[in-house]
Amino acid sequence: MAGAQTPSDKPHIPVLLRPLLAAVAPVSGIWLDGTFGAGGYTRGLLEAGAEKVIGVDRDPLAFEMAADWVGDYGDRLVMQQGVFSRMDEYAQDLDGVVLDLGVSSMQLDQAERGFSFMKDGPLDMRMSQEGESAADLVNSATEAQLADILYYYGEERASRRIASAIVKARAEEPITTTLRLVEIIESCLPRPKPGQSHPATRSFQGLRIAVNAEYEELFQGLMAAERVLKPGGQLAVVTFHSIEDRMVKRFFQSRAGKTGRANRFAPEREQEQPQFTLKTRKAIGPDEQELQDNPRARSAKLRVAIRTDAPAGEIEARAIGMPQLGGRAR
Repeated sequence: MAGAQTPSDKPHIPVLLRPLLAAVAPVSGIWLDGTFGAGGYTRGLLEAGAEKVIGVDRDPLAFEMAADWVGDYGDRLVMQQGVFSRMDEYAQDLDGVVLDLGVSSMQLDQAERGFSFMKDGPLDMRMSQEGESAADLVNSATEAQLADILYYYGEERASRRIASAIVKARAEEPITTTLRLVEIIESCLPRPKPGQSHPATRSFQGLRIAVNAEYEELFQGLMAAERVLKPGGQLAVVTFHSIEDRMVKRFFQSRAGKTGRANRFAPEREQEQPQFTLKTRKAIGPDEQELQDNPRARSAKLRVAIRTDAPAGEIEARAIGMPQLGGRAR
């Protein structure tokens, strides 16, 4: 289960589970949960009638934490460590795919994972616990590279100022902990007003996305879902910030054959053989009850589309608004 970086007394409530199950009902057949996390969506699908669910996660901790309950479902639940961009290596002819993007609550709640700016820990942020860490990136990337990551991936307007401060600080001593990085970021920004997000929110988002190649993973995962879904199969995606939602929205629109208008007075054109039909033309957000139960749902959006029988194809990352580093004038 993914969520925003905010403390919560209920850290493992699946976001938008109820509206998701309603949107894809009736649930049947074989599904793939590409972001297994704490298992909330997987359990919801199984209890709603799925014959089998393949739970995929790049974080080995997800499967360790689920060890005490996965046996309850027998062979209806298959665990697969890996990334959802490679889902067509794990399954074919699926009835449904669910993706719940972003960082999971269990990752945020463990200071030693380095995802949270609210807790001191090593500056890690690796979902797979392998490869280059956030500390490696922060201490080795050029100032221009850091500024681009913070700007394009974190939507941080003060990216250049923060990148400059990081480079100056690391020249004196390597930046190895979350709160040290938070201190540097806070020194560049005004104190937040009541109700505003933490000053480090955007920078931590940008670094996490870079460390885990999340936008490339989403882009490749959407195309993989197109390949593995059978005709009538459903793709449901929950996003947590505007860039993710834009990518999913544009992918769905493009693959549903909606090419837009040459101008606002021209009729919308439809392409031949669309790969999806849109089940939800607008994103579904949390209702008041969910916001009360789970504050982490406040920025969540759900989109659902149905696979047609048209052959799977390709699409360019730029066409769905995937951020491209290095695009700003210096």
